[in-house]
Amino acid sequence: MNVQAPAIAATLLIATSLAFGPRASDAADVPKDYPSRPVRLIVPFPPGGSNDILGRFMATRFTERLGQQVIVDNRPGADGMIGSDIAARSQPDGHTILIVSTSYSMNPAVHKKMPFDPAKDLTPIALIGTGPNAISTNPGQGITNVKELIAAAKAKPGQINYASSGIGGFNHFGGELFKIAAGVDMTHVPYKGGGPAMIDLMAGHVPVLFSTLIQVLPHARSGKLRVIATGGPKRSPALPSVPTVLESGVPGYEVTIWWGFLGPAGMPPALVRALNDVTAKILKEADTVKRLAAEAAEPAFATPSAFGQTIQKDIGKWIKVARDAKMQAH
Repeated sequence: MNVQAPAIAATLLIATSLAFGPRASDAADVPKDYPSRPVRLIVPFPPGGSNDILGRFMATRFTERLGQQVIVDNRPGADGMIGSDIAARSQPDGHTILIVSTSYSMNPAVHKKMPFDPAKDLTPIALIGTGPNAISTNPGQGITNVKELIAAAKAKPGQINYASSGIGGFNHFGGELFKIAAGVDMTHVPYKGGGPAMIDLMAGHVPVLFSTLIQVLPHARSGKLRVIATGGPKRSPALPSVPTVLESGVPGYEVTIWWGFLGPAGMPPALVRALNDVTAKILKEADTVKRLAAEAAEPAFATPSAFGQTIQKDIGKWIKVARDAKMQAH
């Protein structure tokens, strides 16, 4: 399961300096009357997950560049569909932007009815970045690597629980693919977002978590949880001592995530291009690239149309994965 998002330097993390008021180099890229008021950045998940982490970083940087406050608005629920639907129904004037991840293209695979059409009702603006998923365990559980996890799961079929951010999301797909690739039976425990799932992992209420690496990285470095493997094609520079799932003896397991910005359908093309251009400039800055590497994200770049093509292709891909994994549609 390899999400091959076109390269776009992940705008995820933002440099630490704040200079309110648009830079001269950006002024020519943005329509003169935009933004005329604060911009709302909808995060369709609770605080603490990767969308929230990256969204807050990006809000800071866009505030600097656009000269208006970019306010993060968490609207969790229904695996991101509630917040996405709010964005889809907003005015297409650039004052409401949505941050999504790969789970956005997975929803059609596990939801029979959706309040909006993910291929038509939102406008692709910019792909932000990519990074691997991670398999984490509670240090007190005694599972220190993938082989031990597989052995535990085979010794107690269906009795090893794994947490995810919700039914049908990126982390759920990562867990189900692991079950298929490793030939084990584990029980999925869905949470209302990555943050609550991680809290229960660290508290010892659940032994295993499938998540994005960026979400668990700070806690792995502090020793509060243990990352036993990552799902990318190669080791993450952020945790070079941690092997990939492929290296750990599970062929066919490759899970990466992308993040990106969308706006309501009908946004003026000139405004979409302007926001994409500003994002690209942020991503080229040395401080941003350095910060991305520290947060286990990969730099990338894509035009709005290329990002849209990625979404379209992934929708078909995840429908097939859900069918093969026998994931239930809701």
